Amino acid sequence: MSTADRKAPSRRLLLPLLASIVAITPLAVDMYLPAMVQIASDLNATMPQVQISLSVYLAGYALGMLFFGPIADQMGRRRLARIGLALFALCSFALAFCDDIYLFWTLRALQAFTGAAATVVVPGIIRHIYQQNTAKGMSYVSMIMMVAPLAAPSIGSVIMGLAQWQVIFLVLGGYALMTLAWVQIHLIDIPIYRSEKRGLKLFFESYGVILGETKARADILSSMLASFAFFCFLTSVPFIYLDYFSVSERLFGVLFALNVIALMLGNFINTRIVPKVGSRKMLYYGLALAIISSSILLSVSVMQLSLYYVVWSIAPLMMSLGIIASNADALILMEFERNSGTATAVIGTLRFGSGALVGPILALVHPTNAMPFSAMMFSAVMLIVITQLWHRKKNAHS
Repeated sequence: MSTADRKAPSRRLLLPLLASIVAITPLAVDMYLPAMVQIASDLNATMPQVQISLSVYLAGYALGMLFFGPIADQMGRRRLARIGLALFALCSFALAFCDDIYLFWTLRALQAFTGAAATVVVPGIIRHIYQQNTAKGMSYVSMIMMVAPLAAPSIGSVIMGLAQWQVIFLVLGGYALMTLAWVQIHLIDIPIYRSEKRGLKLFFESYGVILGETKARADILSSMLASFAFFCFLTSVPFIYLDYFSVSERLFGVLFALNVIALMLGNFINTRIVPKVGSRKMLYYGLALAIISSSILLSVSVMQLSLYYVVWSIAPLMMSLGIIASNADALILMEFERNSGTATAVIGTLRFGSGALVGPILALVHPTNAMPFSAMMFSAVMLIVITQLWHRKKNAHS
C-alpha cells in the first residue's frame, strides 16, 4: 500500500471533496443565469451577447480539459487541482470588476480554462478508489455535486435581491478558495505513469491511446451526446421558463430545482442498481427511459401545451441523461488506468465542446417556442441509440 493510500481519508470525506471540486463548473454556469438581464444592461450589451458568454465558458472549459488531461497524468492530481482552483478564483474576482462585454467573454473563457485544471483530476481519483465499481463512485460524486446546480440559480436570485450581479462572481471566487484549502488538507494523490515523451509528442501519444481504442468509441460518443442534450436544456431554460412562459425569477428557481432533483434521482438509482447489473446494462435502461421521455417532450412541444406539461416531461429525461452519462463515463475510464486524465479530457472536451455549439445553433434558429430545444434533445437521444446499436453489433461480430 502506498503512502498516499495509507493517508487517504475515508470515502465519506473524500467523495464530498471531489464533488466540491467538480461543482465549480455548474456553479459558474448556473449561478449567473438570473443575473443575465442585469448584466446585459450594465455592460451595454444585448441579451444574446450575454447568453453567448455561456457558450464561451463551455468552449473554454473544453479547451482546458484538452490541455490539462495529459498534464494530470504526468504532474499528479493534487498539485494540478491546487493550481486550477487558485487561478479559477483569480478569474472570478476579475469578473466582478468587468465593465465590457468583450472583456467579460475573455475572462469567462479564462475562468473556464483554469477551472478545467481542477476538475480534470476527479474521475481518475474515483477510478483508482472504486476500480470495477467506477460507475457507482461517479454517480455518488454526481449526486452530491448536483446540489450545486440545484442551489445555484436560487443563490444567484438571492444575491440579485440583496446586491449587484458582481457579488455572484465574488462568491464564486470565495468558494474556490475555500475548496482550495480543503484540497490542501485532504485530497489524495494517486499513482502516475509518466511518459518519456514531452511537449506535443506527449499530447499526440496520450490522445492516440484513447482515440485509438475502438472499444471506447461508442461510449465516448454516447457521453458527448447525453451532455449535448443536457446543455440544450441548460442553454434554453432561461428563454423557455422566463421569456416564453413568463414565470417569475422565484418560480424559475423552483422549476429548475425540480429538473436537477430528477437528475440527482437518476444518479441515486444508479448507485443502487449498477453494482448488480453492470454499467452496460444500466446504460441501456437509462437509454430506454430517454427514448420515452424525449418523445413525450417533443410531442408536448409540438402541441404547444402548457408549462407544466413541459416541466414534467423534462424531469424523467434529466433522470435518464444522468444514468447514461455516468455509466458511459465509467465504461470509458475502466479501459484506461494509466491514462485516466487524458480519458477524462477526451470526455470533457467533447462534452463541453458539443455543449458550446448549442448557443450558436439556437441563435441561428431564433426559437419562438419550445420546439427547437425539444427537437435537439430528441435527436441527441436517437443518435445515442444508433451509437449503442453500432457498438453492440460490432462486439457481436468480434
